[in-house]
Amino acid sequence: MRKLEGKRIALTGPRRADDLSKLVEKLGGVPLLRPAQGTVFLEDAHVEQEIRQLVQEEIDWYIMTTGMGIENLMRIAANIGLEQELIAKLKQSKVAARGYKAVGALRKLGVPLTARDDDGTSAGLVRIMSAYDLKDCRIALQLHGDPAPKLVQLLQEQGAEFREILPYRHVSPEPEVLAGLINEILRGEVDAVMFTSGPQVRFIFAHAAETGQLTQLIAAFAGPTIAVAVGKFTAEVIRDAGVERVIFPEEERMGSMIMALSDYYAQ
Repeated sequence: MRKLEGKRIALTGPRRADDLSKLVEKLGGVPLLRPAQGTVFLEDAHVEQEIRQLVQEEIDWYIMTTGMGIENLMRIAANIGLEQELIAKLKQSKVAARGYKAVGALRKLGVPLTARDDDGTSAGLVRIMSAYDLKDCRIALQLHGDPAPKLVQLLQEQGAEFREILPYRHVSPEPEVLAGLINEILRGEVDAVMFTSGPQVRFIFAHAAETGQLTQLIAAFAGPTIAVAVGKFTAEVIRDAGVERVIFPEEERMGSMIMALSDYYAQ
C-alpha cells in the first residue's frame, strides 16, 4: 500500500537525502529536496585548547548532548595525543548524557553514566539533572551545534560554574533557500516537512520571523502542512517554535520517521 501517494514531502536534512527520497518514492510520495541546514564546521584549533584545559582542570560534571560531539572531541584529542587523558578525566568525573547516540558513544569509551535523559530531549535531561545539587560544581557542557537554553538556565539557577564546549556548529543556508521553502509551504505546495535536526527548524522559523511570515508559517503547520521530526528532541524544538502538531517515531531513525508519517496519513 502506497500510503504517501501523491504527497509532496520536503526533506530539510542534508544527510542521507538520497536514501530518504527513495523511501518516500517507494511509498508513492514526491520528495522535495530542500536542505535547511548548512555545512558543519569543525573548529579544531579552538577545541584543541578546550581539551587541553579539560585534562588539566578538575571537572565535577561532564554533560554530553550528542554522539557526534563526543566523537569529534575524541578525534581532536587523539590528534594532539590527549585521547586517553580525556577518557580518564571522564571516568573520574560524573557524566550525564542526552540521547541514545551520546549514551552509545560514551559506552564505547567505557565511560560510566551518572545520569541520562528520561526521554531523549534536553527537557528530559533538565528534569533528571534537577535532582542533583549543582551549586559551585565545575561543569563542562558539550553542545550540539547551537545553544541549549534550558540546560544553561538550569546551571545558572543552580549556581554552577560551567563553560560550553562546541566541537562543531551549524550554519544557515542562503536566505533564498529558506525563503523558497517557506513560500512553498505558505502556497500549500508542501504536504509535509521532515526535520532531522533542531538547527533546521530554527533556521526556517528564524527566517520566517525576520521576513514577517512567522504567524502564517505556524498557521500552515496547524493546517494543511504536517511537521515531521526524526525523534523526540527535534519534535521538542518544533514545538518550541510554536507548532503544536508534530509527528515523530518512538525510535529515532529516519526510516521510522517516514513510516510514522505514512501511518498518520493511513488513519
